[in-house]
Amino acid sequence: MVKFLLFCILLVLCWPLALFALILYPLVWLLLLPFRVVGIAVGGVLELVSAIIFLPARMLRAI
Repeated sequence: MVKFLLFCILLVLCWPLALFALILYPLVWLLLLPFRVVGIAVGGVLELVSAIIFLPARMLRAI
């Protein structure tokens, strides 16, 4: 909702810039999509490594 309100304010103040942003936003989103996928994959690998490292401590705590 905040993004929409900011866009409306930009539309009132400078409509060419608002239209340019409206066209450019999906293109930037598509360009950044692979980086998000890589970030999710790296986060998953780090969670896996953390779980493997802390497994012996969890096993000893369970005893």
